[in-house]
Amino acid sequence: MIHLKPVECPRKIPVCLVPCQILDTIGNTPLVPIRSSSERTGCRILAKAEYLNPGGSIKDRIARFIIEEAEKRGDLSPGGTILEVTSGNTGIALSMVGAVKGYRVVIIMPQTVSRERRNMILSFGAELHLIERLTGIQAAVERAIQLAREHQDIFLPSQFSNPDNALCHEKTTGAEIVSQTEGQLDAFVMGVGTGGTLMGVGRALRAAGLQALRVAVEPEESAVLSGGPPGHHGIQGLADGFIPELIRQAEIDQVVRVGTREAEERARQLGAESGLLVGISAGANVIAAERVAGELGPGHTVITVLPDRGERYLSLRDDAMPKADESWLFPQKKS
Repeated sequence: MIHLKPVECPRKIPVCLVPCQILDTIGNTPLVPIRSSSERTGCRILAKAEYLNPGGSIKDRIARFIIEEAEKRGDLSPGGTILEVTSGNTGIALSMVGAVKGYRVVIIMPQTVSRERRNMILSFGAELHLIERLTGIQAAVERAIQLAREHQDIFLPSQFSNPDNALCHEKTTGAEIVSQTEGQLDAFVMGVGTGGTLMGVGRALRAAGLQALRVAVEPEESAVLSGGPPGHHGIQGLADGFIPELIRQAEIDQVVRVGTREAEERARQLGAESGLLVGISAGANVIAAERVAGELGPGHTVITVLPDRGERYLSLRDDAMPKADESWLFPQKKS
């Protein structure tokens, strides 16, 4: 059994002479130990708790960064519209940022995403349009591009191709990991959606002179990074069936494939056994981190990410909810 040293939480409550806005609380998330995984592998497995961001996911980082960079360039002005095609978390994050900054936000999402994600976007005052996942996603992207060309007040964050996505993670997430670990890590493991986190953190590690492995995680059912065909899977936020434009294969040292069922089960275990109510992609990341740790051997440090909170997936488990049963409360008397 490995004995873990406590990891100091880097998140400090700022003392503001002027009121802080909610966007100022994005980032500087703690690294939390995944003790069951660490004890099982003999390695130190730590996870960046990105679900603690105000919008509940790692996408808060890029939403703020991309929008503020667009403002600096003059690509987005007061009264403008933010239009994005997304599978969920980016839509929530953009809706939050748009609410703070006063922009109209229009989100286009596959109809397969959870009810919670839809409701969160609407709760931030954004407009929501649902499409067929496989048949409509590319058409929606093309239509969004056409609208942006026709209307100068429409800004497309374009998270799958916008270099500000990876740059955000290089400057923030990656820099935080280097600082929090004092450069003592052997691998960084991250599921690939847009690829921005893996690319950005990987570049931050190399810029710091660290040779830690950069490991991509993808669904077993849609292993496009491994050369397989796109397919249906249930790990929301990962693998939209194509290799994102941001991905540079030369900057990935290893790819780990994780099945939907095992990712769902591990996410449930993280809640029930570790008090970490996180999403399905977090389950996939932790499984992959364990596999990498097993290959490296005892004594190594593996960093992964808990990308979002689990509340936004609870409706997907409605069939697992217990039925009303008062027999324990009013037991029948024995005759």
